[in-house]
Order: sequence, then C-alpha cells, then structure tokens
Amino acid sequence: MIKPGFKAVLGQKDRDVVDLRIYQLKTSNKNLRRGILYFHGGVGRFGSIRKNGCAKTLSLLFRYRLAPEHPFPAQLEDCLTATIHFLRTAQDHGVDPSRVVICGDSSGGTLTAAVAQALVNRTDLPKLRAQILIYPFLQCVDLNLPSYQQNKGVPILLKERTLVLGLKYVNVDLGVIEEVFKGCHVSEDRRLKYQKWVSPDYIPHEFKTRGYKPSPTYLPSKEVCEVSEPMFDPVFSPLLAEDSVIAQLPETFILTCEFDVLRDDGLLYKKRLEDHGIKVTWCHLQEGFHGTVFLALFGKVVGFRSGAKGLQKIVSFLRLL
Repeated sequence: MIKPGFKAVLGQKDRDVVDLRIYQLKTSNKNLRRGILYFHGGVGRFGSIRKNGCAKTLSLLFRYRLAPEHPFPAQLEDCLTATIHFLRTAQDHGVDPSRVVICGDSSGGTLTAAVAQALVNRTDLPKLRAQILIYPFLQCVDLNLPSYQQNKGVPILLKERTLVLGLKYVNVDLGVIEEVFKGCHVSEDRRLKYQKWVSPDYIPHEFKTRGYKPSPTYLPSKEVCEVSEPMFDPVFSPLLAEDSVIAQLPETFILTCEFDVLRDDGLLYKKRLEDHGIKVTWCHLQEGFHGTVFLALFGKVVGFRSGAKGLQKIVSFLRLL
C-alpha cells in the first residue's frame, strides 16, 4: 500500500522540501515494525524509484535532488534531512525508531555510508539499527585496485565511466582523468595517511588471481591535487572517514560482486569496520556484476540468479533485525 508522501523540511527554508513515498503492508498491525530508507543510485545525476517487498517492513523511497542542477553535496543534504525527519517521526508511521535501517545501491550506497557517518555523534536522535551497502562506491584514492584492473571493461560500470561520472558529480574538470588513473591526484601527505586504509595489500589473495599486476607509483602533481580536493571529502569517499567515526557505525551488510570495478571498495570498507569491532554481514556474488540486484527485480525478463541470491540475502538480514 502506498501512503500519501510526507515532506521533510530542508534546514530553515520551508520552500525547500524532500518528497518521500511510503510503502507499508495493507494489513493493520499494532506492533511497531522495522523501517527502511532506501537511497537510489545514479551518481547523484539520474535516479529511479525502486522497491522490493520485505515482510513486516515499512519502506520510504524518495528522489533526492540531482546534479548538475543541484551540485554536490545537495544529494547528501537531502538524504540526511529525510533520515533525521524519519527518525524523529518514526512512531507516527508505525515504526520502531530503534529499528530504522538505511540502504542504498551503487552511489546510493555511498550516500548510505555518508549518512550513517554524519549521524554517529547525534545524541538527539535514535541510533540507526543498521546500514545496507549494495556494491557501493567508497573511495577515489586508488583506481588501480585489483577489481578496477580485472573489471575495467565489464558492463554496466566501466572503469572510465566510473571516474567520468564521479568527476562530473563533484564538478572536477574531466581533463585530469589520466592523472587520476595514475594516482597523481594524491599528495604525499595524503598518500601516507590513506595507505593504511586504501591499499591492494588489504585485498585477500583470492581476489588477485585473475590478472592483477601491482601498479607503478607516479609522483603527485600539485595542480591536479588542488583541483581534485573534493574527491577526498568523506561524503564522496566514505572510506576516508576518520577512525573515530568508523568506530561508531551501526551493524552493516555489504554486498559485493566479483565482476564489478567497485568490488574492492566494499572489501576495504568491510575490513575497516571489522577492525573497529563493527559487526559486518558480507554477501559476495561470485557471478555478480554491477547492477545485478536491480535487474533481479525484473524476474524472468532480464533477471539473473546472482541478483536474486543477493536480494534473498538482504531480506534474510533484515528479518533478523
């Protein structure tokens, strides 16, 4: 059943609102249920409303403002506003405020991670019960990790397309693409800081057997480093958040796909979370590719078994919360 949407006010401007669509069971239930906020993918530039059924779950789906009309980080602002509003009003919609989950795929997974990080120090709100990251983009430090090398030409998310979309999203000139691929956008200071979080050394050996070769190290370019500054914002690259933030994150479900350039982002985030004692449920789709979970929603038309398996694992995770 679709309930009339409600509007979450952005900041102090009553004219700026986020429209949300609410899906809930037709049957009445006096018990408070879990709730999910779902952030669609599309690199903040284009998106679609998608849904799937989860028993005894209320779901909120909405369209955040899209780039380029609304520049980064307007997308995070909308997602954060909606989440805060829902946490504060959850019981009005039959939801237990202690069982609210945020979820997103691809760049929606990036926004999910960023929202969870933004809320860790909020003592005026209920804590998120969990976050679900479906093949998320999480860093722009190293675009030569094993998964980027192995899957650079695998549809639907090619290596070059990933960076082009990302640079357009944060309004960085596309002329730096080749330098970014070489790693020339990372200053020496940043390289020293980030190497403890982003490195092929932290990718398990079994993910390096399919044609991976260590990349040469190039000297940073001061000019490229300066224009690439937005790429290191944890809102854009949540893997780069400080340890004090990572240590406070909620229980997490991470889904990765073998044939996806973003696979290793998920693996590295999984390691960071586990290193800080965060409980992580990991689902790896051995035959999966970027977008396979979305395609699973179309069933027999264009569905893939890997995507159906991923959906089943997500639903199983939700039922335990």
